[in-house]
Amino acid sequence: MFRFILVFLSLLFVSLFAQAQNAPFDIQLTPISIKGVGGLQSFAFGQHEGKWLVVGGRLDGLHRRQPFASFDIAGHNTQIYVIDPENNQSWTASLNVLPSSVKEQLSATNLEFYQEGNMLYIIGGYGYSATSADHITYPNLTAIDIPKLIFAIQNDQSIKPHIRQIYDEKMAVTGGYLHKIYDTYYLVGGQKFIGRYNPMGPNNGPGFIQEYTNAIRKFTIHDDGITIKIKHLPEIYDRTNLHRRDYNVAAQIMPDGQEGMTAFSGVFQETVDLPFLTCVNIDSSGHEIQQGFNQYYNHYHCAHIPIYSTDENEMHTLFFGGIAQYFDENGVLVKDDNVPFVNTIARVTRHKDGSMAEYKLPVTMPALLGAGSEFIPKDDLPMYENGVLKLDEITKDTTMIGYIYGGISSSAPNIFFINTGTQSSASSQVFLRCI
Repeated sequence: MFRFILVFLSLLFVSLFAQAQNAPFDIQLTPISIKGVGGLQSFAFGQHEGKWLVVGGRLDGLHRRQPFASFDIAGHNTQIYVIDPENNQSWTASLNVLPSSVKEQLSATNLEFYQEGNMLYIIGGYGYSATSADHITYPNLTAIDIPKLIFAIQNDQSIKPHIRQIYDEKMAVTGGYLHKIYDTYYLVGGQKFIGRYNPMGPNNGPGFIQEYTNAIRKFTIHDDGITIKIKHLPEIYDRTNLHRRDYNVAAQIMPDGQEGMTAFSGVFQETVDLPFLTCVNIDSSGHEIQQGFNQYYNHYHCAHIPIYSTDENEMHTLFFGGIAQYFDENGVLVKDDNVPFVNTIARVTRHKDGSMAEYKLPVTMPALLGAGSEFIPKDDLPMYENGVLKLDEITKDTTMIGYIYGGISSSAPNIFFINTGTQSSASSQVFLRCI
């Protein structure tokens, strides 16, 4: 009873503040623990009947500056997790039983992924490949049958029959985003990185190859459950505006009611190592920069959720923590070109006239959390085909809409230049998310 009263008072306080700000909804975060679930960041996931299937990512925190230590093998996630948050249970299976090419890709970080029905499609990712004897970006698409693999892991059966992989050099992308508009897949931004990370540049010490795609790669997938075929469509190339990676791309419902997506912020600008402040709108007819808008908060990939109101014709996207060039300090917008970890929760709203505005919410993450985390929605919520939540169909005063899992937990805002591997970690924290 005492816990319920605390939650109720918290909701009431936020609700009163939100009304003063004309906010369309309130949010609440409640931390929970799930037995057997460890820390993880920058992973891929799918879900089925309330259970999560979690693949890839890193077991450590922010990557170190030293090439010998950055993205080391010890930080690879070599297991597949099944997590049941409602019943506080989890199961694991080792990747070591899989063919080398599959095992290596599924232990990578910053994979692109998309769930289509029962199938989880995973593209690219970066990590150490024993086969190549180097760190590479994987030129593969891997398909996972989510319910069958979850059943196999829960019942200690072979996982091999439920995972298929094909080679395609255009899939060699890490840090981009995979989304879908109607029947077409869009692989937005990202890069191809070969070799060890070195902050001194590609021609110093252990050199590396870094190639941004500067593009939106479009394709369709034909999958009969046995054979996977990719049909590539003409890509959209824009070196000025699509030179982005490690960022947020969110599905959207545009003011005309059509499906689309928006590439928010991202790193790094081609001429300076700072995030973009501009956003790129993408739909089936092409792409364009959002005019008259800069995004100041949540520049790096973090948990986010798109929510649309048909009644108001307003598209809201919420962002949770992460890394940003700007943060709020006592009501003042502060700029830090070291691009620190932040605890900011912000909302970007697209109004019916197409204009966009950004609002810092009165609630924050409880620590410097969020970079590389994911929002995992409850799979019984009213949603559009592209995963946008239908706000007007949520009629209860308080509705639990999903979970935030994982990401990097940092001990201080700016740790990059002092990072020895102990200043941050992969978070095992899970938050219930209510509106």
